[in-house]
Amino acid sequence: MTDAATAGDVDVEPVLEQVVEWRRHLHRHPELSFHEEETGAFVARTLEGFGDAVEVTRPAGHSVVARLDTGRPGPVVALRADIDALPIEEQSGVEFASENPGAMHACGHDGHTAMLLGARDLVAAGALDGVDFVYGCHLWTELDYGKVAAVPGPFMAAADFFTLGVTGRGGHGGLPHLATDTIAIAAQVVSNLQHVVARRIDPLERAVVSVGAFHAGEAPNVLPDRAELAGTVRTFDAGVRERIPVLIEEIVRGVTSAHGAEYELDYQLGYEPVVNDGRATALVREVIDADALFDLAPIMGGDDFSAYLAKAPGCYAFVGARDEASGAVFPHHHPRFRIDERALATGVRMHVDVALRALQEVSA
Repeated sequence: MTDAATAGDVDVEPVLEQVVEWRRHLHRHPELSFHEEETGAFVARTLEGFGDAVEVTRPAGHSVVARLDTGRPGPVVALRADIDALPIEEQSGVEFASENPGAMHACGHDGHTAMLLGARDLVAAGALDGVDFVYGCHLWTELDYGKVAAVPGPFMAAADFFTLGVTGRGGHGGLPHLATDTIAIAAQVVSNLQHVVARRIDPLERAVVSVGAFHAGEAPNVLPDRAELAGTVRTFDAGVRERIPVLIEEIVRGVTSAHGAEYELDYQLGYEPVVNDGRATALVREVIDADALFDLAPIMGGDDFSAYLAKAPGCYAFVGARDEASGAVFPHHHPRFRIDERALATGVRMHVDVALRALQEVSA
């Protein structure tokens, strides 16, 4: 978006009904990460309906980029929304619940897309080339509706992932001495991994090691020859981030060798921490009413918005979407997750106000 304009209190009421309709359509039809074929097509069709002033391209996978060029000089401002859903069976009870089994918008990304109507691939494809300022926001049910958090500096953690296979000799559940009990061994690995943060990392450093998947066996009386684990690591400090995979492998090697098992560990570095630019965040905070501004502490969730921040100064904000009366009280990634849809108005207004102010001030 290129222009020079003045930020103000934008009236979003005329578009709110349409925004809610878009959000509910996306919520009914969730698609998992890297499989957002219909979602991307829906977003592209909707943007193309805005007229010739908007140029729509599909630079990477199922992502969508829309460029609005007024033909007037000024900085380039990028606004970003994410579109992927999660592998969760929905239990929210809303009338527009997921129609795709095993997939759910349990993090608010349907609302993000609706508010804005993607991201290393987009960056690599050149979507951030020439951009002077980038802004994004996340609906957050840990924050009350009406509140907005825009915090300078480290805000969200680096997000890394690992998978682990523990292998041994299968056998009969009644004759464990003739087998290698991979379930018991893998369970010890899970337990001992908790010592990485609790006893091997400085307690003043922020770090998380979580195992989110454990798969082994098919029958109650059979000891399987393999157990598989998958987990995530969250950090802020680069040194801690580098050290944790070494500590994980030390524990895995020690536990498995002590019990005669073998292992395969695959550790993948994910996105960098989200570190909001100081000047950009100050700009965003200027459009937030004083009674709405909330100074949220950094969280251990991760986000690919860091890929955008590596290319241009910007800010990632959280928009409160919690409300007990509407049942919007469950944490993100919970099967009963829902948002207070009034937060969509806040998000739309933030996108417009931030863009207008950035167009005015970034070139100053």
